[in-house]
Amino acid sequence: MEQLSILPVRDFPLIKQGDDLAHAIREACDRTGLPLQTGDVIVLAQKIVSKSEGRLVRLSEVTPSQRAIELAQQCAKDPRLVELVLSEASAVMRVRPGVLIVRHRLGLVLANAGIDQSNISHEDGEQALLLPVDPDASAERIRQSIARFCGVDVGVLIIDSLGRAWRMGTTGTAIGAAGLPTLLDLRGRDDLYGRKLQTSELGYADEVAAAASLMMGQANEGTPVVIVRGLKTVAPTGRATDLVRPAEKDLFP
Repeated sequence: MEQLSILPVRDFPLIKQGDDLAHAIREACDRTGLPLQTGDVIVLAQKIVSKSEGRLVRLSEVTPSQRAIELAQQCAKDPRLVELVLSEASAVMRVRPGVLIVRHRLGLVLANAGIDQSNISHEDGEQALLLPVDPDASAERIRQSIARFCGVDVGVLIIDSLGRAWRMGTTGTAIGAAGLPTLLDLRGRDDLYGRKLQTSELGYADEVAAAASLMMGQANEGTPVVIVRGLKTVAPTGRATDLVRPAEKDLFP
């Protein structure tokens, strides 16, 4: 890798259900003089993918279960929001006042199952935005559409800002991937002194996600698409689910 560029796609339109993201990306890149190139990695904020796939839910349409009501009392959250969290979760991990940590059906351990209420309109009543049903599949569909529209072979990352155990703050993390490596096994390679690496595995897609997230911002920047250019091509490609530690290897259940 000689030089790495992180290029924001400016003036990206607001996305609504049913919008074709690949088409919107191509138009925005053409409009801003940033034509896509083979080898680029297109990094998308999870929110625009979820919006395009119709993952917005009106809280007025949610009826909380008894379990949701009980958990809501423990964590001091809206029972309707807790019901949505339970619908997305495979297990509840921790409950504290103000905190509800679950294992998402995708395998990720998340606060509130990754459900968010920021950067969405609440003009017609409170809404919540769920993660895509299958972010890896979403990334692959966008990648294939870009190939058809633009004639270039790119990678696609769908990222979200997630917290981490034992660390304060959030960081950009890959939740969907296609056309690029996600987890690189470096075991067996030599270090600087010729010693064989024994345990090193690199969360490649997460590192790309974190870099792109710096350019996207977290508040009202309005930059949900970033192009990462100059990454060294390595194989094999993978999925974001490859980065999820299997439950049987969890040392801190």
